[in-house]
Amino acid sequence: MAEYFSIEPVENILYKDKGSKFIGYAYPVKDEAAVKEKLECIRQEHPKATHHCYAYRLGLDKNNYRTNDDGEPNGTAGKPMLGQIDSIGITNTLVVVVRYFGGTKLGVSGLIDAYKETARETLAVATIITHKILDYYRIRCSYEQVQRVYHIVHQVQAQIISQELDILCAFEIAVTEEQRTMLEKKLTEEQLTFEWLYKR
Repeated sequence: MAEYFSIEPVENILYKDKGSKFIGYAYPVKDEAAVKEKLECIRQEHPKATHHCYAYRLGLDKNNYRTNDDGEPNGTAGKPMLGQIDSIGITNTLVVVVRYFGGTKLGVSGLIDAYKETARETLAVATIITHKILDYYRIRCSYEQVQRVYHIVHQVQAQIISQELDILCAFEIAVTEEQRTMLEKKLTEEQLTFEWLYKR
């Protein structure tokens, strides 16, 4: 897998059913800290809402996910919303649906339909973004070797994420999967110290 798909943010998609208002939000998120930040912002924006339900999926293997019904009957909100995330094959995505109760109970099937449809409509207007999966490396070298590192980075079309230039220097770089083998070969040939960090 050389790429994955996420979205651009979408906010305030309104769905109504029997007086209840459902307001959909969708955001790209890279970790659980970003999820908490977005949820807190929405709770501050809608402090009087009856429910703040959500679902998210994170990671390249898509094994990190969570659903929350926020007081709605078990399985009526978060799971249908997660199903909509999965139906279009995206990850690193959070969907939140805020509900203002309208006075008429919808029943279990009605709630499932309402949360599912709000999530579907919210994601339907989202722009899908393609992300290349990159391998991240740390390279350590002496100051005299810095130009060699720059040369290799240019050759393999890598990105320098951060650099520390001192007597001893350190770089964090990102490179595509296609160029990973070439990068390691050239670093080894130049006798540069490096380590693979993670894939993202």
